[in-house]
Amino acid sequence: MKCLVINLDRSQDRLAHMTSEFARIGIDFERVAAVDAQGRSDLPQTPMRLNPLTQLHLTNTEIACFLSHKACWAKIADGDDAYGVVFEDDVVFSENAGAMLADASWIPADAEIVKLETFFKKTRLAWRRSPAGHGFSTSRLHGAHVGAAGYILSRQAARDLIDGTAELSSPVDQVIFNPRFAPSPGKAIYQLIPALCAQERFLRSAALPSLLLEERRDQWLAGVQSGSRTTKTLPMRIGAEARKLLSRIVDLCLLKQRNRLIAFYRHGERVRPAHTHNREKAL
Repeated sequence: MKCLVINLDRSQDRLAHMTSEFARIGIDFERVAAVDAQGRSDLPQTPMRLNPLTQLHLTNTEIACFLSHKACWAKIADGDDAYGVVFEDDVVFSENAGAMLADASWIPADAEIVKLETFFKKTRLAWRRSPAGHGFSTSRLHGAHVGAAGYILSRQAARDLIDGTAELSSPVDQVIFNPRFAPSPGKAIYQLIPALCAQERFLRSAALPSLLLEERRDQWLAGVQSGSRTTKTLPMRIGAEARKLLSRIVDLCLLKQRNRLIAFYRHGERVRPAHTHNREKAL
């Protein structure tokens, strides 16, 4: 599988980081120049609809991020390989990542997308797991599991994602890994367990902060101060909670799905970001 790494021209520190990570696991990669939001006054002219989650348009950085992923999808869609792998330039790999990326035979036959990373939040998975070798397994992903720092796409899935995102509305990770916003519902999406990679910012020694978080926070604060943000009414909140409860009851009755936090191991030890560690202590 060809491994594609999205990297800004001005982010040489991140390129050095990824070069080191791939050298460590013995795999080659192809750099894909990321779309840079700086100096791109044309980005707001990208065909868009309001984000249904925030009732706001995507920020310039989110648009640039989305277009960068679409550039990778185009390479996969036009390539000869059945699958391609997309990475953002701030991931760290588990020790057996090289063996998994060197061989596509472990990918389930019906898989169109395989999520390789963890965002350290619980998500819904099928009970059934299939061995993938080297200590990994795969399970169907049924719930939202955000983050687009590492995933495998089939050639057809890449084509479908391109066709389904002529207009942008939600961040790229929501479009790929949140069933509510999938442009082509019903795709077979799998999760690799434990995760093959995680964003470096989740490690205690993190030195590569997210480039999106600050802009998203500024947009949120601007919306609050201007009063433009949509406030959920009590009936809306009750309805949302009722749907969540109903979904959990159905899952329990059918015994088909379960909630699980996807683990990640680094240097033989399980990584526990501060927010998950604190939650475990509280429990």
